[in-house]
Amino acid sequence: MILLDIIQSLPAFTVIDFIDVFVVALLLFFVFRMIKGTNAISIFLGFFILYIIWKIVSILGMRIMSEILGQFISLGIMALIVIFQPEIRRFLIMLGSRNFVDKGRKLFFWKNQHSVQNLNVNAIVQACGHMSQTYTGALMIFCKENKLETIVQSGEVFKSELSSQLLETIFFKNTPLHDGAVIIDKGQIQAARCILPVSHATNIPLSMGLRHRSALGVTENTDAIAVVVSEQTGQISIAEGGIIRQGITTSYLQSFLERKFNTPTLQNKDKKQQNDITQN
Repeated sequence: MILLDIIQSLPAFTVIDFIDVFVVALLLFFVFRMIKGTNAISIFLGFFILYIIWKIVSILGMRIMSEILGQFISLGIMALIVIFQPEIRRFLIMLGSRNFVDKGRKLFFWKNQHSVQNLNVNAIVQACGHMSQTYTGALMIFCKENKLETIVQSGEVFKSELSSQLLETIFFKNTPLHDGAVIIDKGQIQAARCILPVSHATNIPLSMGLRHRSALGVTENTDAIAVVVSEQTGQISIAEGGIIRQGITTSYLQSFLERKFNTPTLQNKDKKQQNDITQN
């Protein structure tokens, strides 16, 4: 009976209400596309769930709970502005650009980035093997859903095809690009000498240097994968999801990168070949 009274007390749903709901849903989807692949999405979803709870308790007339949640929501909005400052800045820049429509189309239309990586794993493994033997320090970041635009802009931006010789040249001690990270996306080098966020976790062994801490830092906050070659020990390490595995072999590195970036593409090719054979 109470629920029926609440439903009857709700205002009528008009065309303007439908447009309002549609625009809000579109905005939420746009925000989701911008923060997808980062840990910020968990904060956004948590705040959104809290907002829904606040609205429910307000409708039910729970005044004390509604007041408490309302104050938290007000403070939470300021916190969200600080947390999502890079995304808000990128959104405002996009609105002021001439190719807003093209950028919006790229953001709103779903694309399976994993299936079109075509990563040259052999070149990476060969370069890591050589740098491991010569104790050449290296830090490579492989993008997935999150494209790390802010990190890319912090370094020397250039696009180049992957090759073992180029990677070894970049990380050679006497070159100006060796200090920092190389960002790799869609099978291409996007930038070098990039600055990464450093992990502040307290359980990191003292033996790990700045490269390992940077690899942990970027994988804690994004869905990227980091590959590190230690300058002191020559060990190869992989970081993913804030967890690092040290002392891996080149064969394990090759199978890991193939599985993470090239397997969907290979499966699609196999399916296509099977369909061609079936049709013939």
